[in-house]
Amino acid sequence: MIETNLVDILKDFGFPIVAALGLGYLVFYIWKWVTEEIKPVLGDASSTLIKLVDRIRMLDNDMIRLNTKLSMVLEYKEEIIKSGRSDELDEILAKYKTKSESFDSTGDTKK
Repeated sequence: MIETNLVDILKDFGFPIVAALGLGYLVFYIWKWVTEEIKPVLGDASSTLIKLVDRIRMLDNDMIRLNTKLSMVLEYKEEIIKSGRSDELDEILAKYKTKSESFDSTGDTKK
């Protein structure tokens, strides 16, 4: 049944017209699929990517600040040790010792 209808349509309109209509439908189907299924997923992925990039920038800024503070502390520690005031260094370490149960200011982790 379908074969005879297809043959009749090809006989009446010609192969180029039928092929053009078939390709037109294919383009319409792909366009509809992309706009309804792919585009919303890409929008969600794009917003997630923007959030991740913002977090990475914040972490990068934090790392720069921490590196600056660490270099200042190490420089100050060298000055204190060179001047022979190690008791002052012990006081500073005691004053700013962390209250964390798993990490202290010496860098040792408790088990």
